[in-house]
Amino acid sequence: MNVRMTKIATASALLALLLAPSVRAEEVQTIKIGLGAPLSGPQSRYGRDFETGAQLAIADFNAKKPEIGGKKVSFTLEALDDQADPKTGVVIAQKLVDDGIVGMLGDFNSGVAIPASAIFYRANIPQISTATAPAYTRQGFNTTFRIMTSDVQLGTVMGDYVVQTLRAKRIAIIDDRTAYGEGLAEQFETAVKAAGGNIVDHEFTSDQAVDFRAILTNLKAKQPDFVYYAGTDAQSAPLAKQARQLGIRAQLASGDMSKTDGFIKIAGPAANGVIVSVGGLAIEKMPRGTAFVKSYNNKFGAAPDTIAPFSYDAATALMQAMVNANSASPKSYLPFLLNTDLKGVTSDHLGFNRYGDRRDAFVTVYKCENGKWISLAVLGQNQP
Repeated sequence: MNVRMTKIATASALLALLLAPSVRAEEVQTIKIGLGAPLSGPQSRYGRDFETGAQLAIADFNAKKPEIGGKKVSFTLEALDDQADPKTGVVIAQKLVDDGIVGMLGDFNSGVAIPASAIFYRANIPQISTATAPAYTRQGFNTTFRIMTSDVQLGTVMGDYVVQTLRAKRIAIIDDRTAYGEGLAEQFETAVKAAGGNIVDHEFTSDQAVDFRAILTNLKAKQPDFVYYAGTDAQSAPLAKQARQLGIRAQLASGDMSKTDGFIKIAGPAANGVIVSVGGLAIEKMPRGTAFVKSYNNKFGAAPDTIAPFSYDAATALMQAMVNANSASPKSYLPFLLNTDLKGVTSDHLGFNRYGDRRDAFVTVYKCENGKWISLAVLGQNQP
């Protein structure tokens, strides 16, 4: 080899040595978070809202160039369709565990999140869900966390509000017998009775029903002045429409899964006057709600629905707990998640109580007026 070639080779070797540390320093570790929600079928609008909120949170968090253990990390989301079906939810829960997730968002529905939670508990993977059924966080699992108001909180304050503020005298209930609907109806009924209200009827349907005329005809004979439906908008919207067609003039009400644009579109003019109760503050009253709406719109070209701010905070809480613990090991960051005190979109002090429920349990009552949801009142209680 001639002198010139030797100099070139030496220079190349030195350059490689100089570049090597910077290349290694730029290596980024990928940390996978799982998500389960109905991404297809009648409830897909809930699932997509849940997913996009989490996607935005991860994008925002990654933009801060987080580090764990002195190494740069990048969070990624593996979202799977549970079809709002408990059996499918269990299958995808195991798949996500096998795929190496270190944290779980969902499942969205109580009836799916509850059976899936056993799999995440056995794998020691923290799970933050929008499930509202009380049973979800009362199984003795230290891995279950709830990002939305529970049915105990939601049903209790709403039942009292109906009797004490709305002065309803004859109250009827219809529920869809899902974990969500049954739990919400049970807590609402208990609260109504505790407030001195009178339950004149409690009817049952399913989350697949489309014709409620038989139930409504039977209910009409009881002459209620208030009818509460516990279930999703796929049933509450046609139920409201059919109730008005049958001449039922009682105040109609439902829970958080009926506060959608879909409800208004399906129910049509019958939507006007309907009230719903939703866990959390109205987005314009959330501490960082206005900024969130702007950021969400910039990324997705549309306004967020009810769930996105909560899934954003859930994802952020998971990631921040890992950074605070300086570890993505679930065993290491779980205590930090339990002690969360986050300035989130939905709260200035987002945190969880000893069961994994939110410490702040606000409930907003909305009324549909001229095809739009208008905030009527904010009710709430803090949980020890």
